[in-house]
Amino acid sequence: MIKIAPSILSADFADLGREVQKVESADWLHVDVMDGMFVSNISIGVPVVKSLRKATDMFLDVHLMIEKPVRYIDAFADAGADLLSVHLESDMPPGIRAALEAMDRRGVKKGIVLRPITAAEAVLPYIKDVDLILVMTVEPGFGGQKFMADQLPKIAAIRRYINEHNPDCRLEVDGGVDPNTAPLVIQAGADVLVAGSAVYGAVDPAAAIKTLRGE
Repeated sequence: MIKIAPSILSADFADLGREVQKVESADWLHVDVMDGMFVSNISIGVPVVKSLRKATDMFLDVHLMIEKPVRYIDAFADAGADLLSVHLESDMPPGIRAALEAMDRRGVKKGIVLRPITAAEAVLPYIKDVDLILVMTVEPGFGGQKFMADQLPKIAAIRRYINEHNPDCRLEVDGGVDPNTAPLVIQAGADVLVAGSAVYGAVDPAAAIKTLRGE
């Protein structure tokens, strides 16, 4: 089943509670955390995740675009994240392992993320230990970018790895997902779609969510 995870990066931050209600028909809520170092932009942090947890029972899919993320696993787990995903490029392999082990200790689901420049094979050392792999189809850090179609073969390759090594793992795609690109990433093997402006920029977000699912 395809899951849709609207990104609150595209929401109106002046009234996040109302913005969450707009997308309650979605499966997950995607939360982009940026530190101004791993990526050049700065977004939200622990207090906003904590506020979102109070405002909704939706599954909080928290994407950490931060350097050395192991430092913040406990804080985001305390804030109410259901899943934390860390970029393979954000630390050396021992640091990524430590972050995943910290997620295990806290009982949150574990994800890894690849920037467009990172090869599909980079997931192999971790694939048996994670619940989700996220492929970025834009450069991380800013919303509203154009979908990078050259990432489709990577999505397909990771789907093959998942089928072989960890069939329960989810394959998520984030970046430029809209009614035109959603069928492409689904065909390539993705089963969780992150969408920002395609949902929050729609006149009817609930209808937009159905369209992305292919309903």
